Amino acid sequence: MAGRFLDHEDDDDPILSVVNLIDLFLVISVILLIIIAQNPLNPFASDNVIVVENPGEADMTITIKDGEELTRYESNGEIGEGDGVKAGVTYRLPNGKMVYVPE
Repeated sequence: MAGRFLDHEDDDDPILSVVNLIDLFLVISVILLIIIAQNPLNPFASDNVIVVENPGEADMTITIKDGEELTRYESNGEIGEGDGVKAGVTYRLPNGKMVYVPE
């Protein structure tokens, strides 16, 4: 009976290594599923989301997710032109907030 505790045959068992690898892959799979679920552009969510990458830069991109439809707009760094009417004025307050005043 005392010899049983001194014998460590289980330490060299290759099946235990395989079981540990399976556990590791399960943990990695769960982490990846959590990351996918928290992504704002999650393909499984039906939310409407707007993601702006590099705002104000020459390579700015805007991605709009409307239900299952994705629309991507890319900036080319040029000033746009077109027909439009001034709709109001926006002011930045000292605390950093923006106030829009329609005309």
